[in-house]
Amino acid sequence: MCGIVGYIGRNEATPILIEGLEKLEYRGYDSAGVAVYNNDEITVRKFKGRLKVLEENLNVEPLKGTLGIGHTRWATHGEPNDVNAHPHTNVKGDIAVVHNGIIENYLKLKDWLIKEGKVFISETDTEVIAHLIDYYYEGNLVDAVQKAVRRMEGAYAIGVISKKNPDKLVAVRKDSPLVVGVGEGENFIASDIPALLKYTRKVYFLEDGEMVILDEDNIQILNEFGVEVKKEIFEVTWDVESAEKGGYEHFMIKEIHEQPKAIKDTLSPRLGVNNEIELDNIKLSKEDLEKINKVVIVACGTAYHAGLVGRYAIEKFAKIPVETDVASEFRYRDPFVDDKTLFIAVSQSGETADTLAALREAKGKGARVLAVTNVVGSRISREADDVFYTWAGPEIAVASTKAYTTQLVAMYLIALNMGIKKGTISKEKYNEILEELKTYQQKVEKLVETKEQIQELANRQFNNQNVFYIGRGIDDHVGKEGSLKLKEISYIHSEAIAAGELKHGTIALIEQGTLVIALATQEHLFDKMLSNIKEVKARGAYVIAVAKEGNEEIEEAADAVIYIPNTLDELTPILSVIPLQLLAYYIAVTRGCDVDKPKNLAKSVTVE
Repeated sequence: MCGIVGYIGRNEATPILIEGLEKLEYRGYDSAGVAVYNNDEITVRKFKGRLKVLEENLNVEPLKGTLGIGHTRWATHGEPNDVNAHPHTNVKGDIAVVHNGIIENYLKLKDWLIKEGKVFISETDTEVIAHLIDYYYEGNLVDAVQKAVRRMEGAYAIGVISKKNPDKLVAVRKDSPLVVGVGEGENFIASDIPALLKYTRKVYFLEDGEMVILDEDNIQILNEFGVEVKKEIFEVTWDVESAEKGGYEHFMIKEIHEQPKAIKDTLSPRLGVNNEIELDNIKLSKEDLEKINKVVIVACGTAYHAGLVGRYAIEKFAKIPVETDVASEFRYRDPFVDDKTLFIAVSQSGETADTLAALREAKGKGARVLAVTNVVGSRISREADDVFYTWAGPEIAVASTKAYTTQLVAMYLIALNMGIKKGTISKEKYNEILEELKTYQQKVEKLVETKEQIQELANRQFNNQNVFYIGRGIDDHVGKEGSLKLKEISYIHSEAIAAGELKHGTIALIEQGTLVIALATQEHLFDKMLSNIKEVKARGAYVIAVAKEGNEEIEEAADAVIYIPNTLDELTPILSVIPLQLLAYYIAVTRGCDVDKPKNLAKSVTVE
């Protein structure tokens, strides 16, 4: 939930740290700080608020030095303020630490350290790490860090510098992401690749329990037993511009516009001659599928909503029972999973803590694990038996858009591949769906161009305090994602309700002027949706409907209609979500919200 950057080399560290933190601010923006070594001293500057507060201070009072660590925080322990901001130091200020994650036994460690004479000034669990390293320090920073992490329980990625070892930058990871950047005469650590791209495309991914020791010319990686390990360098192929705004006002609107390309990039490489689906290196034979008696899809947030559509697609095309569960609930309910279960973990970052824990729970019970993720080399991708990468490119905005639509494409491809191998879908229907999917780049491009109509609706509806999304079948799943988008970036209370459930309670909340977004894209359910729209209209609701082109009947019932290109009912979620993304975006902009950095949220949720 926090962003870490570290640098050691021959150049000034501070500008590099700040530039890296700018790329990681989506991971946390409650406060920011740096610690830089120079002239036998470690100087710490840290401030509550966005990174620009720190930048303004450093512009007035520059911080010199070629060794440093930086951090942008999403608060877990202690309110956002200057004192709780990272980096944290020991009492003497000669050891500085940055940390992403949660130290679960920090209170026990803190009580013990206080008895040992350590003085704490913050409310954070991170300060414990600095004092713990100090306690074990006997002239060797690496040895002290190794001893400290053996006492720490929980999830962490930490970066450490000491004025007594000014030629070293030490970092360790456990269940929180950390990458190492390989330079010439300089080396780096960071929570995510975008922070490093300006300086290097060569990175190492650290595994759990691994420690890295950097100087300006060398990188040494040790496992949890202190034994050196050799790794292959990963070459990053995407460019810096992919992680920049490129002239757009926000990353979110840029990423909405990138969806046509992302969908094509995820779909096209998987389609061979005669529409044969090639799922990368995933080997799911007919025999394998016949042994599977259940599929379990587990995810969080937006990825969970993609999993709901995945459940629909797999049950419809492959005729296998599917459960879709929220990761944070799955692992605590003693789930029925065994060696006949296919477990699908969906995560944009591949580092989502609850999803990773659920994956391990399922794997421990013998399930085969398939990961659907966007980040190559992520923890979930490395622990899964099989991986389907969505080629969405870097997604920086906290509110996910292109990751969601590419996850939907992934789910459809997996379901169709299973169905054709099992013989539960006809070749004609299979080809019809794939041929339709091939048109989606153009159809999504067309939908994105409806933004002016949607912006106009947003300008009229931005002051609502309660919004309801209704739909039936897979429209209900899309409504959940649309509702999440609205609430997370505009702070408007919204709910998604299965339209048939309205009369069982929720309709009591509909009153004059209440905004209702009604999804009516399913032909076999259209008449029932029309009745539901009339029910809320009779109670005074203002209804914006989403329907297929040519369906003029809905104009008689709704106050406004957003049309999606005509398509197969089974595939509508990829299209119908686009106007909901745009509506949420423009409502948030009109309300003056910080769209890319909504309050209390972070992009990669690496704590439970």
